Amino acid sequence: MTIMPGNQRLLAAATMFTAVAMAVSPAMAQCAGDNGGLTLAPGFCATVFADNLGHVRHMVVAPDGTLYATSWGAAYYRPTSDGAFQIALRDTTGAGRADVVRRFGASPGKGGAGGTGIGFHKSGLYVEEKDRILRYELPAGQLVPTGEPSVVVSGLPITGNHPMHPFGISARSDLFVDLGSITNVCNSDDPCTEKKTRAGIWRYDADKTGQVFSARERYASGLRNGEGFAFDAAGRAYVTQHGRDQLQGWQRFYTLEQGAELPAEEVVELKQGADYGWPECYYDQDQKKLVLAPEYGGNGGKKVGLCAERQGPVAAFPGHWAPNDLAIYLGTRFPAAYRGGLFVAFHGSWNRAPLPQGGYNVVFQPMADGKTAGPYIVFADGFAGAYKEPGRAAHRPTGLAVAPDGALFISDDVKGRIWRVTYQGGSSSATGPAQVSAPPTERKVPLPIPPGSTAEQVAAGDRLYHAQACIGCHGSDGAGTPVGPPLKADAFAWSDGSVAGIASIIEKGVPKPKRYRGAMPPSGGAQLSKEQLAEMAAYVWALSHANNR
Repeated sequence: MTIMPGNQRLLAAATMFTAVAMAVSPAMAQCAGDNGGLTLAPGFCATVFADNLGHVRHMVVAPDGTLYATSWGAAYYRPTSDGAFQIALRDTTGAGRADVVRRFGASPGKGGAGGTGIGFHKSGLYVEEKDRILRYELPAGQLVPTGEPSVVVSGLPITGNHPMHPFGISARSDLFVDLGSITNVCNSDDPCTEKKTRAGIWRYDADKTGQVFSARERYASGLRNGEGFAFDAAGRAYVTQHGRDQLQGWQRFYTLEQGAELPAEEVVELKQGADYGWPECYYDQDQKKLVLAPEYGGNGGKKVGLCAERQGPVAAFPGHWAPNDLAIYLGTRFPAAYRGGLFVAFHGSWNRAPLPQGGYNVVFQPMADGKTAGPYIVFADGFAGAYKEPGRAAHRPTGLAVAPDGALFISDDVKGRIWRVTYQGGSSSATGPAQVSAPPTERKVPLPIPPGSTAEQVAAGDRLYHAQACIGCHGSDGAGTPVGPPLKADAFAWSDGSVAGIASIIEKGVPKPKRYRGAMPPSGGAQLSKEQLAEMAAYVWALSHANNR
């Protein structure tokens, strides 16, 4: 056998990614059970490591193999119990399932809210709790901390659209903290003053306590919401970026379909002083470049302007899939084609109408020497079940962690399920799983016709509702989501429930919801004519009265 130099060996491995997806042969190792409902790349199997844990977000595996996960309540999620937000899990039998599960740390009953970020560094477990990053000492062999945590950083901003603080810790003790944007595109002031304290990555010292947030520690800017962090074997840091929303509202520049596809979701290499473009720029994955946003003089992707000076991504993915975590596979148990590549957990879209919602999966992006080495594949799918939309998805991938034994953990923040994925053999190339079945077709129930409206208006409103981003907040069935209220109820919080009252609310929007976290822009972010506004209002009225027939 010829031994190739490092770069040639990487290039040879990368050629595996162009292989055509193949069916699993009968001789291939068979998986026990149903992979916890997932469809996986050939050769891989999954077990449900733990279930019903609450709104589980990110995870980390300690050197002894213990899995630590954190969960979240507060603004985005109502706690499912009064249990503590941090969770320690061990499999002591080798069955691929956690038989030891212990909770610790803050709890709702004690005023806690949990968070997204969690990490392990120098025998310390780091967790996000409201506006702080805490450190628990975890001596070797100890499952859960017994002492109180120390405060590493406090005073982190928690207002606006992205109050979470995911983070990553480098081998050199750099604590990189994400501070997502308050808004979608920051078009209320020019220049964007919000960028001084948000929409970027802040750096602190993981070995120090008592640090307090300020604008001075900003490391990089122009990241609307960077959720996932990972470090490769060469020490390069990477972070995901959630692309902006509501290009559909600029219909003189974009079709509804273009607004659904643009902009790309990204993985960027984290560099000190870099500006990745938000809010002035977005990444167009078709043109493979940053272009000006319409709020800042853009004209549908033709103008570049100052975006030529901004930092582009190392990898790009379909729009609105919502990359919530990132892991680089540095283990040796998966085939060579996976080593050094990126796993990305996509939480799933809410605003790809009129196209089907997307994401709700885990993809794999091959990498070599800090650059992509071929197209990405969908590595794991089937999380959402029958319905890929926020209010109806069975599960939504949120966190990733690679264990010392080479297994890949995937978490879900709907019901708190964690899967453990292992390689069983039979396929050495990186190819995607079989196609996930399409969602079932739902039977349409005739809706009542509001006074003064027509059946044609209700039908037109139905089509319009499902072609806009309405379904992301209110659900395709109008039953509501954690973001927006149900429309099937006959009690209205903002109007008298008449067609005219509903139309007025749609037209004005709801900037400060009373009970839900999703603010609604005027006309839902679309450009509705008076005729379309009447049709939408007639349809919403019909939904709200459907149960009274």
